[in-house]
Amino acid sequence: MWPFSRKKPFFSPEENERIVHAIQEAETQTSGEIRIFVEAHCRYVDALDRAAEIFGNLEMEKTELRNGVLFYIAMKDKQFAVFADSGIHKATGKAYWEKVIKEIATLFRKDSVVAGMVACIGKIGEALKTYFPYDKEIDKNELPDEIVFGS
Repeated sequence: MWPFSRKKPFFSPEENERIVHAIQEAETQTSGEIRIFVEAHCRYVDALDRAAEIFGNLEMEKTELRNGVLFYIAMKDKQFAVFADSGIHKATGKAYWEKVIKEIATLFRKDSVVAGMVACIGKIGEALKTYFPYDKEIDKNELPDEIVFGS
């Protein structure tokens, strides 16, 4: 379920493309931004602490409406977290993200990691679309869509 090998990339080219496409699809309906960060091990006990650190390192707080969301995964440790910037977190509340995390955990247990990630991106996209709908007149892609890979 959690495929990992130091000799191989985390995802096949097709899986990578599927994940990036899910990000792009979600972002066509919102001004919000979604980023994915994948690494082998989490440096902290709590994956959310690591996600917060990465969020800052990627300068995701620089979106105009503070509506960026980072989906963090530590493959070998089987940990993940969703970290939302202040704009979207304020709009949805903590309970929303806790619910999303529970749903994602269930998907990861049932499906492959990639299917779980794509579903998670969809859930994040739904929240962003609800509170930060796309406006073709002013919206622009503020952050890259590709997956960021750590060590």
